[in-house]
Order: sequence, then structure tokens, then C-alpha cells
Amino acid sequence: MTTQIKIALPGAGGRMGRMITQLVAESDDMMIAAATETAASPLVGQKIGSCTVSSQSDALGVGPGGVIIDFSHPLATARHIQIAQSSTTPMVIGTTGLGANQETLLKAAAASIPIVYCANTSIGVAVVSQIVEQVAAQLGTDWDIEIAETHHNQKIDAPSGTALALGHAAARGRKVQLDAVRDSGRDGETGQRKKGDIGFAVMRGGDIAGEHTVTFFGQQERIEITHRATSRIVFARGALRAARFVTGQPPGLYSIDDVLAHG
Repeated sequence: MTTQIKIALPGAGGRMGRMITQLVAESDDMMIAAATETAASPLVGQKIGSCTVSSQSDALGVGPGGVIIDFSHPLATARHIQIAQSSTTPMVIGTTGLGANQETLLKAAAASIPIVYCANTSIGVAVVSQIVEQVAAQLGTDWDIEIAETHHNQKIDAPSGTALALGHAAARGRKVQLDAVRDSGRDGETGQRKKGDIGFAVMRGGDIAGEHTVTFFGQQERIEITHRATSRIVFARGALRAARFVTGQPPGLYSIDDVLAHG
């Protein structure tokens, strides 16, 4: 019998936590070995998989052969990175909005454990990102690039991590840094659009799981590349694929492209 991958799940009662739990229950090669929630959650003390939900984040340190799958928030993710490092537990991180300090912590931890870090664990988005980079590389700056994204009304960061990742892909294609060409806010008298800028537009409403469109505007023609997620379960599915990948890797910081390349 193949040894099952031990999944450690912070925020087990959240939307992503519930979907990951569902998919793990349907799999033969994984098990929920640790799960946490806030102390006030009614889930604390309840059974999920083979474990009891804890309010203590240290429970997530399941060690080698396990993976912490983190879709929490930046401050919690920073704590989980420390736990992963001290317990030598690989990680998959889908948390968006990490600050400079948290990214520094993440990179330092990757020297001793393998970590997959990506703004969006959807395999479809990963493929779209690769296409955007290729298209941007082939079109000159005479083509304007705009990225529009739509999410549910509870999302707290904008532009979304996925939109920014697509922006970075387009910038890589043009061999520039996104920060040098990013235009995220237009209001009032902004003047003409600067040649070479990559623009962002944001909409929030309803229960949209995530929609992203990268448009390349030329003269008398345009190219639109769109990804629509109709359920957040696509992110959970991609996260489990990343978990299967990361358990067999040496220490390092990996992306969803590495997961795709592994097959």
C-alpha cells in the first residue's frame, strides 16, 4: 500500500479548507493529518479525517511526508511558515497579499524546506499565464496591455494576486519589471495612456470565484485571453496537485509552473 501524504490544513472550516477536505476524502493517496481553526470556531474538537481540529497552529507541523496547504492570510501564513521550517514540513502557499517581510521569511524558509508559492493554484490560470508571456514577447509595445479582474464582494485585496501574476507574466515577455510599467489607478484627468504601461481594472460583486482577462490592444485588432473559475474547487484541485509535487522535491521555492512541468 502506498504511503499517504499527510495534509495539514489551517483554516479547515473556511471555503478552501472545506473543499480541500472534500477532495482529500475522495483520494487514495492523501489524508488530513492535522487541521486548525480559530479558538472560537465550533469545529475545534471535531474530527476531520484522522485528526481532531485544534486551535493550536503548532499542530500543523506534521513533518516530512506531509504538506501544509495554506490559504489563510498574510500574518497567519508567516506563522505557518515558521512552523513548517522548524518541523521540516513542505508547504503549498496560495495566500495572496504577502508583504515584503513575509516574502523575505518565505524565501529564507525555502533554503531548508520545499515550498510551492503561487497567487493562484488553478492549473488553467497557470497555462494562461504562460500564454500571456509568450504573446507579450511576440507583440511590441505598440500593443497596449490591460488586465481586468472580477471577484466576489468579500475579497479584501486589489488587484488580485492572480491579476498581478498575469501582469508579471506580460512584463517578463517584454523583458521589463512590472513595477516600472504598472498602472493600477485611473481617476480624474489622468492624461494619455503611457506607451508600454500595463493597466489593471478591478470589479467586485456577488459570489464570483474569479475571472481574469488580459487584452492586447493593437490598431484595428485586439487579442483577449480569458480564464473564468466557476467554482473555487479548481483552486483546491490545483493545490493538491502541488502537494503531490512538493513532497518529492529538495528544499527550494517553486512555482505552479514547476508543478505543471512535472506532469
